[in-house]
Amino acid sequence: MTPLTATFAASTEPVAPIADGWQLIVAALLGIGVIVLLITVGKVHPFLALIFGAITVGVLAGQDLITTDATPEGRVDVLTSFATGFGATAAGVGVLIALGAMFAKLLADSGGADQIVDTIVGHASPRMLPWAMALVGAIIGLPMFFEIGLVLLMPVIYLVARRANLSLITIGIPALAGLSAMHGLVPPHPGPLTAIENLQADLGTTLVFGVIVAIPTIVVSGPLFGTLAGRWVVVPAPTRFDADELADRGRRPSFGITLVAVLLPVVLMMGKALVDILVEDNTAPVRVFFDIIGTPLVALLIGVVAGMFLLGRGSGMSFPTISKVLESSLPGIAGIILIVAAGGGFKQVLVDTGIGTLLADWAKGADVSVLLLAWVLAVLIRLATGSATVATITASALMLGVVEGLPAGEVSLVVLAIGAGSVFFSHVNDAGFWLVKEYFALSVGQTIKTWSLMETALSVSGLVFVLMLGLVV
Repeated sequence: MTPLTATFAASTEPVAPIADGWQLIVAALLGIGVIVLLITVGKVHPFLALIFGAITVGVLAGQDLITTDATPEGRVDVLTSFATGFGATAAGVGVLIALGAMFAKLLADSGGADQIVDTIVGHASPRMLPWAMALVGAIIGLPMFFEIGLVLLMPVIYLVARRANLSLITIGIPALAGLSAMHGLVPPHPGPLTAIENLQADLGTTLVFGVIVAIPTIVVSGPLFGTLAGRWVVVPAPTRFDADELADRGRRPSFGITLVAVLLPVVLMMGKALVDILVEDNTAPVRVFFDIIGTPLVALLIGVVAGMFLLGRGSGMSFPTISKVLESSLPGIAGIILIVAAGGGFKQVLVDTGIGTLLADWAKGADVSVLLLAWVLAVLIRLATGSATVATITASALMLGVVEGLPAGEVSLVVLAIGAGSVFFSHVNDAGFWLVKEYFALSVGQTIKTWSLMETALSVSGLVFVLMLGLVV
């Protein structure tokens, strides 16, 4: 198994529980409770909430806040645990998130995203439009964060729904399903990357499995569910955007060039996974070559450099302009990187107190399905906090001891089960709920009957397909 960031990863070896089982369970529950209450009731930023949650878990479990002369030999204090996990996660996942954001900004500002949308939608018949929008959402969602993809696609959703004389829901839900499935299931999005880091899963294998699971999941929750939802919630497209505003504003890279740029880092990472399976000799030149270019950091770096030329220069940008585009991509993701890194600190506190080991022993003794347990944990935290990222971070941290000793393929499926659970039933404590409500001009009830149920269909079907894939892996 090749971990995501082996060089920087904090210790994930099983740790003997430092206190009685009941004390550790209470500490974990109260720590998660602190995170939930601070985010939902106190409206505290998740970065701070995760710090306070980690301190709560560590102190109640019996760790010292800082190391003193009375600290038992070999026991790590809370702040050291948190700092170790924070640094390891920021050094690994944080860099990948930053590179992904740079590429996504290039894709949007060069007009490459518009080219993908126009090409696919322009060649679709009215009956195939929901399927085309699902494909657009999936491709755009591969490199882009959900919120960015939604804002980018809304003008197109409006225009397509108006021209086809279809409900905004019929056209919009498939696109949202494509965006959301990629956000929850496929790296290099923050959630899947963090789960891969926490569980030391193989990124290439997870990426391949994620795409396999995402395709039928999008079909079920996108075009199929969207057709039903569009019948019980009929929303005409507003005239907020007209054709003039959506017209081509200048030179854009071709569809083929744009698609090559988008898929390049994905192909490199998938290629590494396939070569690892097909070539057993670790010293074989082809194996060494793909081990280098298929490493996530290198693959995304190659993607960004290729994007600078294929997308940036391909759209007529000068190098100073490309530099400004890349620079402007970073401020918006600072908060995401801090949340993910704080989640790594929270995870490490759970590791160093032995709570993960305790949960692993319980799960093995109770003969509970590892995949179902991972999904349920993510669902519960998602419902409580409204954050898919927080749900993924916390659930993967709790599952750390449970996956110890599992085959690499099954660990990757655990990552996907967590990802599926992390998008379950978006409701009023989720910022995405209100974003969709406002853009689609829906009531709260209508948003629940469309967006929330779509997320639920995506989550449940994702779990089903993960379980089915688990039968053949």
